[in-house]
Amino acid sequence: MIMKFVYVFALMMLCASCNASNSSATQNEEVQQTNRPVFQMIDIPSILTSPDERAEYLVKNYWNKFNFSDTTNLAYPDAIEQPFVDYIDILPHTTLEVASAALRSTMDKAGAEKKVFAHFFELFEKYLYDPNSPMRNEEFFIPILESAIASPTLDDTEKIRPQSLLQLAQKNRLGTLAHDFTFTLENGQKQSLYQQKAEYILVYFYNPGCPACEETSGKMKTSPLIANLTNSKNLKIVAIYPDEDLTEWKKYLNNIPKNAGWVSGYDQDVYLKNEEIYDLKAIPTLYLLDKDKKVVLKDAAIEEIEAFLSTK
Repeated sequence: MIMKFVYVFALMMLCASCNASNSSATQNEEVQQTNRPVFQMIDIPSILTSPDERAEYLVKNYWNKFNFSDTTNLAYPDAIEQPFVDYIDILPHTTLEVASAALRSTMDKAGAEKKVFAHFFELFEKYLYDPNSPMRNEEFFIPILESAIASPTLDDTEKIRPQSLLQLAQKNRLGTLAHDFTFTLENGQKQSLYQQKAEYILVYFYNPGCPACEETSGKMKTSPLIANLTNSKNLKIVAIYPDEDLTEWKKYLNNIPKNAGWVSGYDQDVYLKNEEIYDLKAIPTLYLLDKDKKVVLKDAAIEEIEAFLSTK
């Protein structure tokens, strides 16, 4: 159950010099301590007893006591970031509809002051969209992008980047049909994504020698679950090299398993990269599709994919 909680933030520490600290430094520290904002948590009505009800109330009203018009809060970014992270952590405990509405409301409130709006947008991008964030969730980031594009706080030039990110985020969304594409095998034969047959298709975009790709490949090749699924033809892995340098790709081919559960190819026309058919902001990128080629998991970690497949 999500309980009422109060955040107490650590005071900023000043580096001590070799000499005894003077009185002005002490006074400056006292001023900083006095002015440092403390996030005020809302009270959840006691009548709300179920975790779902409390989570919904919390995400809808989380920022009620936060003054979005006060730019002095930006002088203490960590004092905003910690409650922000806790807010993001609550969102998955509600429905996507509730979370999306709450996120739009938050950005509307942040629009009261342009600098605050920009700061919150950066935080949302950092935690919901950055490929290195363990909290990333593109479905949650989409309403943030839509809010930025609709906001009167930004001018047309400032909306160009959110518009570009939204176009990428809306491609191959969860529950939609993955975009078909053609790839070339080592022998020159061409195949398409939609020609691949299995209960689940794992599309694996990689680059030879990329450390993260090596780690991901290693996990896939040593996973008993994945081995069982590929051997039983319930899973097929489509390993795609999306770049131009075929010399490195050909050298690397021996690292890709050569069995019926794997197929390896490259994008001869660099179509995927040039046309941004898939969001390849980071490599490796993995998409899990069902037998109808609908997206089940997008830009997922191999652990997330294994957890899903283990229930099937």
